[in-house]
Amino acid sequence: LIAPQGNFGNIDGDPPAAMRYTEAKLSQIAESLYADIDKNTVDFNLNDLQNMEPAYLPSLLPNLLINGSAGIAVGMATNIPPHNLGEVLDGINFLIEKAYNIGTPPKKDDKDQISVTDFSSTANVEDLVQFIKGPDFPTGGTIYDQKEIIQMYATGKGRVVTRAKLNIEEKAGRSRIIVTEIPYQVNKSTLVAKIADLVKDKKIEGISDLRDESNYREGLRIVIELKKEAVPKKLENQLYKYTQLQNTFNANILALIENEPKLMTLKMILEEFVKHRQKVVVRRTIYLLGKYKDREHILLGLKIALDNLDAVIKLIRSSNDPDTAKKELMEKFALSEIQAQAILDMQLRRLAALERLKIEEELKEVQAAIKEFEAILASPKRIIEIVKKELLEIKEKFGDERKTKVIKGKVGELTDEDLVVQENCIIAISENGYIKRLKEDAYRKQARGGKGVTGQALKEEDQVSTIRICNTHDYAFFFTNKGRVYKMRIWDIPESSRIAKGTALVNFLNISQEEKMHTFLALSSEALENGKGYLVFSTEKGSVKKTSLEEFANIRSSGILAINLPDGDYLTRVALSNGDDDILLTTSQGQSIRFSEKDVRSMGRAASGVTGIKLTKKQDDYVVGMVVISKESKKDNLIVVTEGGYGKRTPLNEYKVQGRGGTGILTYKITEKTGKLIAAQAMPKKAETDILIATLSGKVIRLSTEQIPTLGRATQGVRLIRLATGDKVISVAFLDHELEIIENGEIA
Repeated sequence: LIAPQGNFGNIDGDPPAAMRYTEAKLSQIAESLYADIDKNTVDFNLNDLQNMEPAYLPSLLPNLLINGSAGIAVGMATNIPPHNLGEVLDGINFLIEKAYNIGTPPKKDDKDQISVTDFSSTANVEDLVQFIKGPDFPTGGTIYDQKEIIQMYATGKGRVVTRAKLNIEEKAGRSRIIVTEIPYQVNKSTLVAKIADLVKDKKIEGISDLRDESNYREGLRIVIELKKEAVPKKLENQLYKYTQLQNTFNANILALIENEPKLMTLKMILEEFVKHRQKVVVRRTIYLLGKYKDREHILLGLKIALDNLDAVIKLIRSSNDPDTAKKELMEKFALSEIQAQAILDMQLRRLAALERLKIEEELKEVQAAIKEFEAILASPKRIIEIVKKELLEIKEKFGDERKTKVIKGKVGELTDEDLVVQENCIIAISENGYIKRLKEDAYRKQARGGKGVTGQALKEEDQVSTIRICNTHDYAFFFTNKGRVYKMRIWDIPESSRIAKGTALVNFLNISQEEKMHTFLALSSEALENGKGYLVFSTEKGSVKKTSLEEFANIRSSGILAINLPDGDYLTRVALSNGDDDILLTTSQGQSIRFSEKDVRSMGRAASGVTGIKLTKKQDDYVVGMVVISKESKKDNLIVVTEGGYGKRTPLNEYKVQGRGGTGILTYKITEKTGKLIAAQAMPKKAETDILIATLSGKVIRLSTEQIPTLGRATQGVRLIRLATGDKVISVAFLDHELEIIENGEIA
């Protein structure tokens, strides 16, 4: 409504300049607020007992809705959101179309006031929301939840959730979040400072830089630079959660009706506006009717004079003064004083023939207008049509596009699951506790016997200890040499390149200096939330233990005890079971034993377990693999890999179920060339599965398991990877092409 010149403040909350430095004028649309104010359309009251001021404006605009309003009084407050002009006028026109009571012809009451009977419509809030979709804030953004909006319009109270407009851009291999619109009444500089504080306090991680690039030419622009490993959608969700990039407008639509405060519904406000415009049109028409009747009265007098021109001239010439002439004209031609004065004031040029015709034409036009005004006042339908026509003209002249986008659904707090892409990935962990996440295709397939590619750039004294394949939505369980377990989400592990060193685990887990990560297990969120089944543990010295999965549902940031390990014993594998499976343990010296899980009773987290396999007396014999074989499992082959880079497949039916605690049977013929066994995994014979083999030097090879031949238990196998002198295999992982993730020696 105001066209300002100078500093009137800004969205950063900076104060305006002193009034001597600023100027302002009404904008073009503001003229429609006081249009026809000079035609007796509104009442005037005394201001300071000196000047008159309008009690209200004859406004052509439903300004209460379009600009909104906010204020506080004693015991009450109002907070009305702004709306789109075109939508509000469309809603009013629809209300008029559905009207069932448009009033009766206007009349004056005892106080000489024009009365217009009530306007009523059959339209309801659900109908109106088809046109007035919701508040339209000048700062743009997005509002959510049509049900909540309808509730606000139906009751006069409600809340509207608004969100900023964010775009994610990619530049130089990094992502950035660009904010171009913020919620209504949010201070931009305060918002930027809040984001900076959250980054400083590490409540939001993954932001490397924050800039306010807003200017008068380009408009609002806040740039949030992200770190390379950051997940943009996840950060976007955190920004909505912790800052005013998501805000709530609490509406309380309170207005004065006949000087009485009332909580207004949307329909009530629109109906009151229509009644207001009806009254303005009626009062304007009555005013114009009076003016035109006054003009008709004068024109009729002039016509009488022109019809009796010679007699009028003779009378005037014979009169001693104007007052005498006026009196004689009134007596002789039955004229009123106003008519007689108009004749005396008439210029001589109007006595010409053409001027006489103009007076006659004007009289006809004035009389036609009088008939039109009288017809309007006699017809409520004509009055409402004029109201509608004038509103359409305003819309055509000033209507604009909606700035705020409306989403029908609830905003809801998006979880990280909603924002992180669910995909398979590779997790690599080094001996010194460095971890990284890679894309599944980070390692291309090679032929059996290849040399592999560099998998991790590590210091000479460090080496890759674990390589696993899991899903970004999985939970990662880290088991340490102290028997404790820590938990985090896979997506929180930064994504890195194939040759990157990774990030130290101590940056994510509250691990003490004496603890070292020994075993890694990934579980789906569904399995963890379900809580059914058991975690089965195997240790290097051949012990096994079974504990209910429910006991690991809530793991503190400082970790919890998972198993009580005797001195000198370490965890080798942890797997999920259903309580009725078979367990197959494999040792480094090529022995395997298969026994029923029922032979292992369920124990608490503080227990140590029972003997699963009796190790051979050969030097350096320890458990390297544990496979849990379910009754429904389609896996019928055991794949084993040695530290010398050799491997083979053996049918699982060659491993008969026996009692736990024995030495088992031979599963691999160990030689100096092959080296000890390093991993064992069960899978289908015809499965399209890849195997990832990581070496001490950081090399990784990916090959299809179809290249691994099926051989008997007492054989050496074939070369899977060609190793350099002094190098050896230290970790193996498997990936099923049908998206079933197979952990190294953990899930069959």
